[in-house]
Amino acid sequence: MPKMKTHKSAAKRYKVTATGKIVRRQAGIGHLLQHKSASRKRKIFKLVSISDSHVKLISKELPYKKHSR
Repeated sequence: MPKMKTHKSAAKRYKVTATGKIVRRQAGIGHLLQHKSASRKRKIFKLVSISDSHVKLISKELPYKKHSR
């Protein structure tokens, strides 16, 4: 039986927390930062968990992700 392959771009974009949640970076922090307020940039730098509608899709791309302990 062949092994399942991890979708490599998904593995780079998403991280799995110790409790099994999948987190991602927020958009809008790559460039054009000088006109954004400091408070807006602080909020954007934090990781956020993915929406419930995407959990199943992203879990398919990460077949060997850790499960909650």
